[in-house]
Amino acid sequence: MNKLLFNVPITTVPVYMRNAIPEALAANSFSPSWIPSPSTFPIRRIYCVGRNYREHTIEMGGNPDRESPFFFTKPADAAIVCAGSSPVSVPYPPMTKSLHHEGELIVAIGKDGLRIPTADAMNHVYGYSLGCDLTRRDLQSAAKAKGRPWDAAKGFDGSCPMSPIIPKEELGDLHDCLQLVLTVNDSIRQQAAIGTMIYSIPEIISHLSELFWLRAGDLIMTGTPAGVSDIVEGDRVSISCGSLMPCNFVIGRAE
Repeated sequence: MNKLLFNVPITTVPVYMRNAIPEALAANSFSPSWIPSPSTFPIRRIYCVGRNYREHTIEMGGNPDRESPFFFTKPADAAIVCAGSSPVSVPYPPMTKSLHHEGELIVAIGKDGLRIPTADAMNHVYGYSLGCDLTRRDLQSAAKAKGRPWDAAKGFDGSCPMSPIIPKEELGDLHDCLQLVLTVNDSIRQQAAIGTMIYSIPEIISHLSELFWLRAGDLIMTGTPAGVSDIVEGDRVSISCGSLMPCNFVIGRAE
């Protein structure tokens, strides 16, 4: 793991993580011709969208009516790449008795932008991945009650297992009917069409770029459907959606 950048595979062939170069951050957009390795994507930031599926908003006690989206972040090195047929072991985090899964579609940004119009947003997308916003739910509930940030609940080490990124040119358009599915030990826990997101991918990108410069290397976790629940040591988690590479991991021993 590099101190400056964290690399995620962008090919469908499992690869080892490789070091990136700092100059990657200085470029305006990603292209396979200049990425340090043609099979890695250097992560700059991980943005997350809160409550972007109506039923999940309700189960978390929120107002499902459409209002301005809100965002939080995870550190880049929270990502754990889940590539290959064997599930990757993700340690159960310390200081929690309630670890929740939140399966999500991830958008990888490949072109810089500020105040991006919705109509132009997809031109800033490099590709897609699947991931899990692992959450210390008990710590999040305590933070909410006191009006405190969620960093300890959402941004801990290993809190973002994710599959390799596939460039959008290889996938074509992601149709609204595609089902985002998360299973635990082969039992479906979460399932929803990506078209049921409260805010679409272009809208998320546009809103986020009003608040921050979006840069090549940024990831956006687009929210999770209803059905979040506890997972424990030994649980096998799998996230799938259409032809995207699945994200498979198993909860390991507590650190």
